[in-house]
Amino acid sequence: MRIRILKSCIIFIFFVLILFILNLQVIQGNKFKALSDKNCIRLIPQIGSRGTILDRNNAVIVSDTISYDVMVLPRDVSQLEVAMGRLPRVLGISAEELKKRFKNAYLNPSLPVALVRNIEMKKAVILEELKADFPGVVVQPNPIRGYRYGKLACHVLGYLGEIDRWRLTRLSNYGYNTKDIVGFGGVEEKYDYYLRQEEGGVSAEVDHRGRFVRMLGYKPPRSGRNVQLTLDLKIQRIVEEALGERTGCAIIMDPYTGEIIAMVSNPGFDPTVFVARQNDKIAVLFTNPKAPLLNRAISGVYPAGSSFKPIVAAAALETGKENLSTTFVCSGATFVGRKEFKCWGVHGAQNIVGALAHSCNVFFYKTGVLVGGQNMYEYALKFGLSKPTSFELSNEASGFIPNPLWKKISRFQKWFDGDSANLSIGQGELLVTPLQMLRMIAVFANKGYLVTPFVVKAVDGKIVDDPLRKIVPIAIQESTINTVRRGLRGVTEEGGTASILNFPEITVAGKTGTAQNPRGAPHGWFVGFFPFEKTRYAIVVFLEHGVAGYMSSLTVKQIITQMLKEGLMSEGSLQNKESCLEK
Repeated sequence: MRIRILKSCIIFIFFVLILFILNLQVIQGNKFKALSDKNCIRLIPQIGSRGTILDRNNAVIVSDTISYDVMVLPRDVSQLEVAMGRLPRVLGISAEELKKRFKNAYLNPSLPVALVRNIEMKKAVILEELKADFPGVVVQPNPIRGYRYGKLACHVLGYLGEIDRWRLTRLSNYGYNTKDIVGFGGVEEKYDYYLRQEEGGVSAEVDHRGRFVRMLGYKPPRSGRNVQLTLDLKIQRIVEEALGERTGCAIIMDPYTGEIIAMVSNPGFDPTVFVARQNDKIAVLFTNPKAPLLNRAISGVYPAGSSFKPIVAAAALETGKENLSTTFVCSGATFVGRKEFKCWGVHGAQNIVGALAHSCNVFFYKTGVLVGGQNMYEYALKFGLSKPTSFELSNEASGFIPNPLWKKISRFQKWFDGDSANLSIGQGELLVTPLQMLRMIAVFANKGYLVTPFVVKAVDGKIVDDPLRKIVPIAIQESTINTVRRGLRGVTEEGGTASILNFPEITVAGKTGTAQNPRGAPHGWFVGFFPFEKTRYAIVVFLEHGVAGYMSSLTVKQIITQMLKEGLMSEGSLQNKESCLEK
């Protein structure tokens, strides 16, 4: 009886084993085969280089350099434990810290996990030589973004960071994935699609101990495209050094084409801190009350002060309200209605040319009342104010020009002569960006054309053909342009508000501006162009709380002096585009 029971038990056990084997081999055979294949296949990504950013003369500004990352293969737990125990001796990082990094970076058992990035070459060589002692550890060459000149042109360039949820939602259909490194701000963001590299990699078969058996497939990585800017590194450096540590911005542009030769915004930042993931320094950038990440050249809006006067002068001449014979006497102040409006000096009898040269407020108070708020508003629009310039970088502000209709609708108030007087000297609710003012003064430099500023010249050697880059003639008489130009030239001659720019070697024209600011010291402006004939450069220097336009003029003097010293004003340093405009 006992023998029968024992035989029955043995038969039952064998029957269960046969059913179990049948299930494994036949019913779920394909499933377990696939799992087995996955367990013996390792995917090792290889990242291409991000595209290089060059200046107008093909000098490298930003490029990738090779770094070495320590990665572990997470499939084999025993190998992982061995690696975590031995790596601290080579890397100088505690096992606890390595485990924490592994946990934060882990995505999938088939994907390697980056534990330490950008290790020293010496440590990379040690790990490669002792590969047998570090099972499951891979030293992966990896391109790392190199900003060769630190803060130089940082707002134009932008920086790199891990893609956020908002961008991932918008860009997932274009091949972007979680943990991708993308551009933030500047050219790095705007041209990310072109600069971005395509990831490749190796698919390899390994044995049960994780040792390489054979390569199953290889997809070469694709490097990003090279982007050439219109910036001139030499001039960019001169402008940054002249601006120093003062808060503000400066831009130099080709007035015939709109090419940005230099663009500086202070304070700036070093894009390298984002590459190195120095979180403490990054946090300071985001919390700094001076907003170092803000590109003041295109995103900051400020009252224009007297730098707005060339538009008022053009409006007065074009509407026939004034001509060269029109004269007003400045005794230091005038009444508009019952309110006294003061001038910064006593200028005596002034016509429109002298009033521009001496920045006489009394002349422009009376001119503003004659021309009227609506006409000044319409001519401000003609010169490109109150709307973006179509500059290609993101976050460009529109600015604002007040007008009678706006005041009636939004404030339920009538437009008074006092409003016109305030607007005529660039005060009141008027707000502009430095780039808008540069574009405005370029109209007088190129004698009647409104250009579209841009900073990217070519991608992989092919000139960027952007339909938004237009050169539009303004419907203003040649005589008006020439009259205002005479006033702007007088600004830098003896007795003008920027007479310090009266160089013996070169003629400069422009307009100073001191913009009253309710939150502190006045802002300082200078907008201008040089040389006066056959102009090559238009320039704007804006100093936040700079006290007066004279201080901005001093900065312009430093810039031009250094450019002359380095021979950057010689023939052929920038092709004159006057003939192109005539065509």
